[in-house]
Amino acid sequence: MKTLVIDLTHGGVKIAVSLAKKGHEVYCYDIYNTLKGIDKRMLEVYNIKLIQLEDLKEFEGELKVIYPIHLPLTHEDIKKYNPSLNYTFTTHHKAIGEILNGWGDDIDKIEITGVKGKTSCAFMLKEILMDKNPLILSSLGALIYEDGKEIVLQKNISITPANIKESVDLAYKLANPVCGGEVKDRIYNCAIFESSLGACGIGDVGLLTNIVEDYPIAKNRSRASIAKKQVFDCNIVWCEKESLDKYYNDIKHPAVNSFSINDETANLYVSNVNYSLDETVIDIKFRNISTKNQKSVNGDITIKTFAPGPHHVLNVLGVVGVALSLNIDEDKIINGLENYKGIPGRTNKRIIGNRVIIEEINPGINTKAIEASINMLENKSDYLISIGGDYGITCEEIDEDTVGKLIDNLDEEIILTGEVGKSILNKISKKVRFIEDYNKVYELAFENNKNLLFIYRSDYRKLSKR
Repeated sequence: MKTLVIDLTHGGVKIAVSLAKKGHEVYCYDIYNTLKGIDKRMLEVYNIKLIQLEDLKEFEGELKVIYPIHLPLTHEDIKKYNPSLNYTFTTHHKAIGEILNGWGDDIDKIEITGVKGKTSCAFMLKEILMDKNPLILSSLGALIYEDGKEIVLQKNISITPANIKESVDLAYKLANPVCGGEVKDRIYNCAIFESSLGACGIGDVGLLTNIVEDYPIAKNRSRASIAKKQVFDCNIVWCEKESLDKYYNDIKHPAVNSFSINDETANLYVSNVNYSLDETVIDIKFRNISTKNQKSVNGDITIKTFAPGPHHVLNVLGVVGVALSLNIDEDKIINGLENYKGIPGRTNKRIIGNRVIIEEINPGINTKAIEASINMLENKSDYLISIGGDYGITCEEIDEDTVGKLIDNLDEEIILTGEVGKSILNKISKKVRFIEDYNKVYELAFENNKNLLFIYRSDYRKLSKR
């Protein structure tokens, strides 16, 4: 069977080469015309042919088409070039799942998807699983933690499914830096993979954090909730109860667990919470939880961690659920989350002099996240509140009109900054201050002896360099 891999911009080269190494006859379609350099050379080395869809008219027999879940073409759009072919369609995610079939059968593997909270959940789980030297792919990079020390495999790497395979390959090269000789055991003993639009199905546990906004993908032909549905290919699944009820109530899966802040019908929920900017205390009850050893567990647990707002607590609940499903000791869960202090440059609290700086930096900041961040402040008058960001970061763009309405209805003074702030400025009726350079916002807070809530839609790697 011939295989056609579509989209070489979002990991298609890695998929194509992996299949060619297994002996497949592979073709590629570079839909976005971005192929160049080493990637182009890799295709040549493995005799992978570049084609246009028009070339399908020359094909005969069977064709397996591997495409990204966000592809702006339907199956029918592809079939029309040669209706007589026997087509099979599969996503990049499922292709990676097939390529990695059998890999890591002896370690715990976690896949994380959702609209918000993916990176925070990955790094909470890292704290819990630190003694297992976790391998992590997240929006902050491909990393290994060996004996508590961070080893960067690759910093600038996207969370496309192909980069799960890339992270595994990079970890192998780290363990075996010289060709030849005896192959070393891998360094890591568990793996945590963040994925933007779904999951590959290799997870012992899959975590779907939430669907707080069901944004369109594939040129409005599909939606985020449909793409993220792939998480149900994992052996055990954790999903926010509200998202499960709204989008996935028809799912047939033997081991789906739910979590919620307010819904006591969930498998895991909050019985009491005391919020604090330093350490939030969360009392959690859980029941009938599906676990890796196929036993059902019940009980309660109290967590103390950095979770200043409800959206942070929701992330904690998902993480606790995943850990319980992996049969991780409760003391280990408690201690790991107590060690979590947020992610520098993402959601975190800093003290500079006598000023409190709370940063909410995320490529997926939206209206609900902005509102939740402001509401977590106890004494809002002590804070400068800044909202802004950059565009062109993720598939999900911010709804400026809704943010504008939110700002118009706030009593607090808001400072807008960056590309996003400049655009929102035209969507509001009340007068607000605009500062183009976000660094000036920090200076303004210090000059006025104010604390700062800095909400910014951006790539972490950009702002972490300041």
